[in-house]
Amino acid sequence: MITHFWHSLLRMPKHDEAWHLEDIKDEMSELKEARGFFNRWSELSDVVYTVSRAHWSGHKSIKWKMGAGKYLWGMLYMFPKYTLRWIFFLLAGKLTKKNTKLREVRNPAKVHKLQDIAVRNKLDVERFERTCKRLLKFWPLLK
Repeated sequence: MITHFWHSLLRMPKHDEAWHLEDIKDEMSELKEARGFFNRWSELSDVVYTVSRAHWSGHKSIKWKMGAGKYLWGMLYMFPKYTLRWIFFLLAGKLTKKNTKLREVRNPAKVHKLQDIAVRNKLDVERFERTCKRLLKFWPLLK
């Protein structure tokens, strides 16, 4: 399936089933709270991402419970959203510290997430934040 191929390209870390179930629970909560067409669609794409990532990680027992139509609808938003984020962080990592190859898909508009990424990857936090903020001026669809 295309999602398996795509997740293999992103090569995000695989986790145990409990981690994925917690991630799905968090994303479902955000979907329930979302208001407005685009916000709900974005949150649906996050749920599709977390479920498809769990499957890619080998946890086939985790089932999609919202029907094929919603899954496909979420995929339409998921592929460009997460691919653009992945490219964004590859570039931000290289601009912050040469030879850094970041593999991240988190929301770059959230400062606390940038700080977590910088610390985990041993990057200068302030420089990484500045780099990401500068890039976001030219990458407005990631917000």
